Amino acid sequence: MPPSKSGGRWYHQPILWLGIAVFVASMLGCTWIIVAGARSADTPLQTSRTVFGVPTTAGDPHAADRP
Repeated sequence: MPPSKSGGRWYHQPILWLGIAVFVASMLGCTWIIVAGARSADTPLQTSRTVFGVPTTAGDPHAADRP
């Protein structure tokens, strides 16, 4: 049987569609994590020194709960 002319086309390759689906799903997952992270605000820690906004010393974990 002679090979069909359309058998080698890229849109007939199931592994390519699987790769596209995995890529799109991973991009949607990354977007969802970024949006979920942006919705929940971090409470700042009471520390004496920070480097690029990251505390360099351990603070009191219950200090944010006190009025």
